[in-house]
Amino acid sequence: MSTVRSPAPVPATAKKIIANVERVIIGKRQEVVLAMVAYFCEGHVLLEDVPGVAKTMLARALAKSVGCTFKRVQCTPDLLPTDITGASIFNQKTGEFEFRPGPVFAQIVLADEINRATPRTQAALLEAMAERQVSVDGTTHVLAAPFLVIATQNPIDHEGTFPLPEAQLDRFLVRISLGYPAQEEEAKMLERLQRGHPIDDLTAVVTVDELLACQQGVRDVYVDDKVRNYIVEVVRATREHDDVLLGGSPRASMALLRTSQALSAVRGHNFVLPDDVKRMAPVVLGHRLILRPESRLRKVTSATVVEEVLDAVPVPMISAEASRP
Repeated sequence: MSTVRSPAPVPATAKKIIANVERVIIGKRQEVVLAMVAYFCEGHVLLEDVPGVAKTMLARALAKSVGCTFKRVQCTPDLLPTDITGASIFNQKTGEFEFRPGPVFAQIVLADEINRATPRTQAALLEAMAERQVSVDGTTHVLAAPFLVIATQNPIDHEGTFPLPEAQLDRFLVRISLGYPAQEEEAKMLERLQRGHPIDDLTAVVTVDELLACQQGVRDVYVDDKVRNYIVEVVRATREHDDVLLGGSPRASMALLRTSQALSAVRGHNFVLPDDVKRMAPVVLGHRLILRPESRLRKVTSATVVEEVLDAVPVPMISAEASRP
């Protein structure tokens, strides 16, 4: 039987990032962990919530905690694809065209209010997310690893927005909602902000090499056949649900597998438990389901569907011997 390397650097690295981010973001430990899980899986994050709940601040704090290049793009209807990817500019001194890279060439890109960009601009960004490269004037430019896109959007405000189609939503590994803080947490936040914003003093606590080691380490987390079959059954159950028009694709199965491995590694385990799958299913599958029109009229949500699927699919029993790689 093949040996599996221990994901020892993953929990240590995650702990450092969590402690650093929580100097700015208070009371959102689970959301920070989920964002890191996506980062360790080489995926992308969609932060979707109402204004003023620190979506952009979470993205900035996560970016500043990692020693990578960072760029922010404020999406507006007049934003052009070349404003993101870059363009070839004619140099009068040399008489030649020179490529000037856009903000997508940073290792961490924050696309703020992505649903305010036009579909054409959204497609330019999402192509870079999927292919990890940009083609301009017939030349392909590879994006430096690690590459992460954190996009924010407000699901309430629809005026002047261009909602992401389902096929483009599928490019995001996870969708996270922050929600309002508790009363004590909000009071503590006001106390911290009285003399300045802590984001200004935030520095990197993780190097690029450490992050790349974590991305490789999560791939080595052991997955038992019973857990793998459980993931397949959960995703297939979304396709057969009465309220679902289009369920999770095989890409959703792969995303659920990878995120479950990463969550297990963050928790300090070297094997995936069914609980890891159940924890990741709502944020991985929720934005990938297309509900029937009549179900939406009955106020059925994708979160409700995922919850019903998890309740209906039998959870496998994993013995101590089976959980050991």
